[in-house]
Amino acid sequence: MKRSFAIFALLAVFLFALTTLEAAEEMVKLDKPVKDFTLRDAMDETHSLKKLSQEKKATVVMFIATECPVSNAYNERMVKLYNDYKEKGIQFIGINSNKQETVKAIAAHNKDHGFEFVVLKDWQNRIADYFDAKRTPEIYVLDANLVLRYHGAIDNSQDNPEKHYLRTVLDYMLAGNEIPADAKETKAFGCSIKRVDKERTQKSTP
Repeated sequence: MKRSFAIFALLAVFLFALTTLEAAEEMVKLDKPVKDFTLRDAMDETHSLKKLSQEKKATVVMFIATECPVSNAYNERMVKLYNDYKEKGIQFIGINSNKQETVKAIAAHNKDHGFEFVVLKDWQNRIADYFDAKRTPEIYVLDANLVLRYHGAIDNSQDNPEKHYLRTVLDYMLAGNEIPADAKETKAFGCSIKRVDKERTQKSTP
C-alpha cells in the first residue's frame, strides 16, 4: 500500500513538472518568434497578430487596463507614442486581460482617451499567460518577423520619466541598429492583471 502511494506521488510530481515545463516552453522568449494569435476587440471584430503586423517594421503589444491608475497615467503617452510612430511603420496593439473589465468599459475608455489603436479583449488570459504578462502597463516589442526584441516598461516613471525605454528601442529598430543587450528588458511596473480562476472555469465548462 505504501509502495503504491509512493509510486503515485512520484508520478504526480513528474506530471506536474512536465506540465510546468510545457507551459514554460509555450511562453514568449526574448529574441524568439512569437506565435500568431486571434482576439476580438470591443466592437466584436476579430483581429490576428499576423494580419495587424503585416508589412510593419515593428509591433508594440501593450497590456493595458481601464481601471488601473498606473495604466491610466500612461494614456496620453500611449496616444503620443502611437501618433509619433504610426507613420513610420510601427503597429500598436492594446490587450486588456483583466477579468472584470468589460468590452463596454473598454469601448468607452478608448473613446474617452482617444485610443485610435486597436484594443483587444483577452477573456481567459490566454494571451497574457502566453506572454507571461503580469502588469498594466506591460510592453512587448516585436520586429518585422514577429521576433520579440523588447519586454518591460514604457519608461522609468509614471510621473516624470528620465529614461524613455520604448522610444529608445523603436528608434534603434527604425535605424536598423541592434538593440543593446542591456536595453532589451526592463522591469514593468503597475497594477497586477486580474486573472480568471482557471480551475473554476474548467469545472464549470460542460
